[in-house]
Amino acid sequence: MAEKRDYYEVLGLKKGAAEADIKKAFRKLAMQYHPDKNPGNKEAEEKFKEVNEAYGVLSDPEKKDRYDRFGHAGVDPNAGFGGGAGFGGFGGGGGGGFEDLFGDLFGGMFGGGSASSRRRNGPRKGPDVQKNIRISFDEAAFGVKKHITLNKHVACDACNGTGAAGGTSRIKCSSCGGTGEVRTQQRSPFGQFVNVSPCSKCGGTGEVIENPCKKCSGSGKMRKEITLSVDIPAGVDNDSVVKLEGQGEPGALGGPAGDLYVVISVSAHRLFERKGSNLLLDIPITYAQAVLGDSITVPTLSEKVTYKIPPGTQSGTVFRLKGKGIRSLHTGRTGDLYVTVTLEVPTKLSGEERKLLKKLDEVSKKDTSSETYPKRKSFSDTVRDIFS
Repeated sequence: MAEKRDYYEVLGLKKGAAEADIKKAFRKLAMQYHPDKNPGNKEAEEKFKEVNEAYGVLSDPEKKDRYDRFGHAGVDPNAGFGGGAGFGGFGGGGGGGFEDLFGDLFGGMFGGGSASSRRRNGPRKGPDVQKNIRISFDEAAFGVKKHITLNKHVACDACNGTGAAGGTSRIKCSSCGGTGEVRTQQRSPFGQFVNVSPCSKCGGTGEVIENPCKKCSGSGKMRKEITLSVDIPAGVDNDSVVKLEGQGEPGALGGPAGDLYVVISVSAHRLFERKGSNLLLDIPITYAQAVLGDSITVPTLSEKVTYKIPPGTQSGTVFRLKGKGIRSLHTGRTGDLYVTVTLEVPTKLSGEERKLLKKLDEVSKKDTSSETYPKRKSFSDTVRDIFS
């Protein structure tokens, strides 16, 4: 079975994308690959199912949170829109699906109004917000509390987010009678249709403000710079996402605020390279250390440890220090540190060093046994065979 693609990649988005961006991308791709537009096209049908499955997870705040933290393992592969519902079972999950999509596109042409228009005059959750931050390698490994500053809308403190001046409140819209919708009849060659569209006077909310709040001009919100504390858990990596519920944009008509998604970037370390929960480290050693063996000092993220390399160690040999890596964010297991020793050839020699090395070279050339220099012996034998 082919490995599932990343849901954000399916929708052409970056990890931690906001709710509005997810819905916009879904609408575009769903229209592009819809079976009615691609009759008999199996590839388009599979794309259509893939787009629905991705949207079914990313449009549901709870599923999206689990997916952001744990990937495909954190969500039921049969949940949401991709769960074998065919093309008639949309509308589950958290995003409204095609009832919203086509209702918005065609304005409730066939009567009854779309699900989104029916909900327009009810409480609505505010948009999500994304904030990118950069932390150090050590902060990612051990976790850290960060204070972040962002400029966003907050509920107006003068009217408590209602948009109405003190002592007043919203009243029912006289144009739509509080439904938020305006219906018009339209004749066509196929008969008479009822067109349902949002009320232009109240914007589809069903209510109007006669005395708007002076501080926010009736919007119910104002822009403000705020500082938040974020607990970054140990083991995060590039593109990890930390969710702060209720710290997004304020909701409408008494709806809850959206969420804040903190997307993390990790700075590179001067010594270590990271591979998942494991760390990689290169340590240079001298010719004498490689030949005779030695105890070398190995730095880890938290301390320095001593490691004994055996005599005859070859350049490029890798040693493992168990449990000296990074704690996995998902499993809680601590990875290992893999140390690669590399032979460093000196670029400058003293007179005494040169004299000793020449003497060593003379002695070494006399030793042609395979036990002392197995690679050199094998190479010499191969060359001799080729040219014999």
